[in-house]
Amino acid sequence: MGDFDGSFEKGACAMGTRTAYSVVLSVLLCLSHCCAAETSGDGRPEPILYPATTPDPAQLASPSRLSDGAEAVIARMKDDQYALIPVTIENAPPHISYGGRKIGKGNQRMVDANDFPTLARTGLHSVEELDGIERITGKPLTEITAMGRPGTSSGEGFLAVDEDIRSVLQGDNRLVQRLRLTHPEMARPLFHIWNMILKEYELGRVGRHWKNIQYVLYNGRMIRFGELHPTRGFQESIFNDEIQGAFEINLFRELDTTERAFLRRKYPNLSEVKMEELIARLSHIRTGEMEPYYVMRYGFYEGHTAYRVDPIAIAFLFGLRSLEEIEAAFPGALYETLTTHFR
Repeated sequence: MGDFDGSFEKGACAMGTRTAYSVVLSVLLCLSHCCAAETSGDGRPEPILYPATTPDPAQLASPSRLSDGAEAVIARMKDDQYALIPVTIENAPPHISYGGRKIGKGNQRMVDANDFPTLARTGLHSVEELDGIERITGKPLTEITAMGRPGTSSGEGFLAVDEDIRSVLQGDNRLVQRLRLTHPEMARPLFHIWNMILKEYELGRVGRHWKNIQYVLYNGRMIRFGELHPTRGFQESIFNDEIQGAFEINLFRELDTTERAFLRRKYPNLSEVKMEELIARLSHIRTGEMEPYYVMRYGFYEGHTAYRVDPIAIAFLFGLRSLEEIEAAFPGALYETLTTHFR
């Protein structure tokens, strides 16, 4: 195993064009004022970090890398205050007691370099390595596939009944390549959300349900939360690793009128039912905390299950790519691409 050594700063903001919607939000952020308790050496105010809050959002991008290297996102809290929440992606020992175990960040930067050296080096799989691999973490692919089936290690499963682990890794690697992104870039926003939840849990603000945050600003998008709560017990990994799950996390954002009009214009023959399904698949993610580790370490987003973190949905939801850029990557085929299983 090894840590991914690529820079997150070359990510989607630099590679994609901003939509008018995100530009407006960015202007609003720049017009807001950040309260400060101290100033840095060059006279700029030091941002106040959560759990402290301010009446206005910090004058920073969200996500942002602070002067000390820490990563942070801006959130609007339920009391209408703003918070700059530290969400740094790092390897750190789990230290929060939960359900008789410890939860925490763990190995967030780890990539399976033993099985996937090209993934560790470039952020994408080699086609040849995926074609030739027979074991992952020492476990045969047939065994991983069997464990991933619905009703085996979990009710929903990690793979659809007609998918196997190789076909899913291959299929999602193709999707990420067509989006001109990498698996670490896909994992980054998922880790940011999970690290924010960890911060809230550490502060004792996550119980059976969590409604402390209205939305998170992310690349000019407002990411909102649906149902989010701990589950009973732990979900074990289908690989030979330490990854485990104990939370259900629902994320979504509303399409603006321009985006809805764009989809109707591009897909005039799609029925209303299928159009609503397309919008739902683009703008809503139901998942858990295992997925960012799976994406970073193996390039695994789950198969077409209820907990899948589809690369296209990640790119759209978190503003890694605009809707126009996503459509250009899959011209006229968004519905089919989002719904077709990897066989």
